[in-house]
Amino acid sequence: MLFCVEMTVKIPLDSDPAKMDAIKRAEKERAIELQNAGKWPHLWRVTGKYSNISIFDVESNNELHDLLMSLPLFPYMEIKVTALSQHPSSIH
Repeated sequence: MLFCVEMTVKIPLDSDPAKMDAIKRAEKERAIELQNAGKWPHLWRVTGKYSNISIFDVESNNELHDLLMSLPLFPYMEIKVTALSQHPSSIH
């Protein structure tokens, strides 16, 4: 199942910078792990925002939910999920 996931990170201004740096490092490691596993095949930055648009390729809604919750920055994210289906005019 393919999903388009829009993630916007909103870190509180009073957050401890050292703690947030550690969380960001862990987030990068987790994102690389999920990409290498084929679960996160596309990841694009939204220019000018602390935001990304991603494509996830997972077996179920529950798997996507669990993967998103496993992201270290999850508590600081606003997330929009859109299920995707094959378009009948697509040549792929």
